[in-house]
Amino acid sequence: MKMITAIVNKKDAAEVCDALAEERFSFTKMATTGGFLKSGNVTLLMGVEDEKVEAAIEIIRKHCAQRMEPMPSVVGAGVPAFSYYKAEVLVGGATVFVSPVERFEKM
Repeated sequence: MKMITAIVNKKDAAEVCDALAEERFSFTKMATTGGFLKSGNVTLLMGVEDEKVEAAIEIIRKHCAQRMEPMPSVVGAGVPAFSYYKAEVLVGGATVFVSPVERFEKM
């Protein structure tokens, strides 16, 4: 058994969760916040049998889209704080960790 921890952009979360549920994957969904952009994410925790890990990851991959979004940035040092320009950064997709599970009990 493996533990899949998937950090998904909040814009993709509903579609990912619906697709996983449709394929009968159980998961715990937590609202989380990213450290870099301080934007909303959803972290999914899933206990998955070894032979189903790739299927779960493929569902996550299929339903997470990367996209460019504007991020306000300060122009530079010495420039008044109200002077901003829009930088675009790549967001979306998912970050997935797969860890071995030593013990699993459903109570």
